[in-house]
Amino acid sequence: MIIKKYVGRTESEATEEARKELGPNIVVMTVRPAKKTGFFSIFQPQKIEVTVGLEEETERAPRSFSTEKERTVTPKISSDDYSQKDTIIASGGRVTPKVAPVVSEVKDDNSAIEEKLDNLSNLLEKNFLKPEKNVQDDKNDFDEPVAPANKPSKNSEVSEETMSFIKLLYNTLIENEVDEIYVNQLTDEVEKISKPGLPFDYALANVYQKMVLKFGKSEPIEPVTDGPRAEIFIGPTGVGKTTTIAKLASELSVTQKKKVALLTVDTYRIAAAEQLRTYASILEIPFRVIYTVDEMKQAAEDFKDYDYIMVDTAGHSLHNEELKQGVESFIRVLEDIMDCENFLVLSATTKYRDLIEIADAYSEMVAYKLIFTKMDETGAKGNLYNIRIHTGSPIAYITNGQNVPDDIAVFDAQRIVKNLLGGKS
Repeated sequence: MIIKKYVGRTESEATEEARKELGPNIVVMTVRPAKKTGFFSIFQPQKIEVTVGLEEETERAPRSFSTEKERTVTPKISSDDYSQKDTIIASGGRVTPKVAPVVSEVKDDNSAIEEKLDNLSNLLEKNFLKPEKNVQDDKNDFDEPVAPANKPSKNSEVSEETMSFIKLLYNTLIENEVDEIYVNQLTDEVEKISKPGLPFDYALANVYQKMVLKFGKSEPIEPVTDGPRAEIFIGPTGVGKTTTIAKLASELSVTQKKKVALLTVDTYRIAAAEQLRTYASILEIPFRVIYTVDEMKQAAEDFKDYDYIMVDTAGHSLHNEELKQGVESFIRVLEDIMDCENFLVLSATTKYRDLIEIADAYSEMVAYKLIFTKMDETGAKGNLYNIRIHTGSPIAYITNGQNVPDDIAVFDAQRIVKNLLGGKS
């Protein structure tokens, strides 16, 4: 990896200079005011220093996805549940859309529904969601839909508009790779709350609110009150743990002015350790490679006056018990000395079946929060919902690129749910 610094009057000028020399594939790592030198420096205008990196090997190209899809996917129904009839068996009840064929008038209804989905936030804020209510903490809403006071409680015939919405909801969530079990649960809820004359807007708001509740509140790195705290990053190889650590270390040390130390116990991949060493050098924070449990104890003692000790661990095969036990031993040592938070880093592009296997394997080791990387490489974000429900672990961050420190954000449930429902994010 090539690391170079460029100085310009603006960030754009410095970045453009870097592109001229290194090419268009550079990664912006840090941006900060350049240090002034010389006796007359006080009279000089402030310049910007941009540090960029360039991988010497070709990066894997992102997967491409069509921006427009026909919303005429036929729901996947097993032969046990569907025998050329108009019934879908859903968890806990029945949804009764007339599935086949998807006729043209349904497509017209879908256009109107999609238009409202695009303006989802305003629709919900205006008509359904109460600002004073903390929906994240109201566990009762997981079980019972919120119904308007002036609506009858007894269910009856579903309106055609709501029926069209149920079909569109099913197809949209399946396209976004939400697991069919969870999709059926949501469509079943729509059927339960549907009443004569009730517009689909209410059903949409109910689904939106329920999905936001299921995601729950994001839990990023907690502020330190009595440091240090160990922030430990676990996960398989190749998901972007090292880059994610660098982004968070930059936020904590540069933006929040916290004292941060970087450690790695990944002694199997020399390139990963050197990459983290480079980031530490750029951020001007200490870095150390840890080989033994005793060295971990010594590092904890040496950095006891710091706010955060960020630890990169080795990715490993789920069947490599020796390596798994090695990582776990380092975690246990730190847990005996200080407060710890564990973050399981997963790629949003990994197959759902593999994500479940990975999440279950690490659950046997520690409790963790989730970080999803490579969000920019997939158009289907259903795995975030699937793994959140499967593990019960909160999602802390998502990353959407290689730029350090920019391409990372605290997880926003409302934005992801809006995207899953087909709205513009």
